[in-house]
Amino acid sequence: MSASNLTLTLIGGPTALVEIGGLRLLTDPTFDPPGIYQTAPVRFEKTSGPALSVEEVGALDAVLLSHDQHLDNLDHAGRAMLPNVGATYTTRAGAARLGGNALGLAPFDTRTLEGGSGKRLFVTAAPARHGPVGIEPISGDVVGFLLGLEQPGDAVYFTGDTVWYEGTADVARRFSPKVVVLFAGAAQPRGRFHMTMGSNDALEAANAFPDAAIVAIHNEGWVHFKESAAELAAAFVTLGAASRLAGLERGKPTRFEW
Repeated sequence: MSASNLTLTLIGGPTALVEIGGLRLLTDPTFDPPGIYQTAPVRFEKTSGPALSVEEVGALDAVLLSHDQHLDNLDHAGRAMLPNVGATYTTRAGAARLGGNALGLAPFDTRTLEGGSGKRLFVTAAPARHGPVGIEPISGDVVGFLLGLEQPGDAVYFTGDTVWYEGTADVARRFSPKVVVLFAGAAQPRGRFHMTMGSNDALEAANAFPDAAIVAIHNEGWVHFKESAAELAAAFVTLGAASRLAGLERGKPTRFEW
């Protein structure tokens, strides 16, 4: 296989610019300024704005939207930008709500994305569960994504908002991505439930993908995150896995090569 590379630029929260194979994608668009956006039934309070504006991000081939129903994954400015991208990959339920260029995928469905440059990328949906067993009627459908250059899932895996469970473990059995991007932060917007990965889940993921670089995002910028990037890094240090975790600096492109 020829040399390949991936560039990730963390914009804030779950939003990252993904440059791979000559194409440009964005995960879960959130570009609103800080503020309180909802108080019930769940409080959504944003504490920091994006590192880059929509205009600074520029033209996009596609958006990878884990779900549309929560403001910390698709806010007002993010929703407004969707008609201007080539395609929005999301859940089937989300695509029905969004309409327009939204394409709904079930877990392990694969579509081929072709950019204006003639480059091709495989986009595969991955299972996700946004909290503990039985949470689906409350949290709604969620999906992760795998990107492939030469075959589906051979490059990068974005977990989307999920905990570690049998569905994410199944991804590890089927695919061997070079980079795994965890949506972490141990989100706790209601009760005692963690809705996204905490350090235990992240360490499970690192073990399940032993040859991948591990990256954690979606662990800052909102008050309902209970575990910071520094706390996650400390957990990896404690268990001798510090070398497995690659950090991202907001607004700064980080390159991965293989």
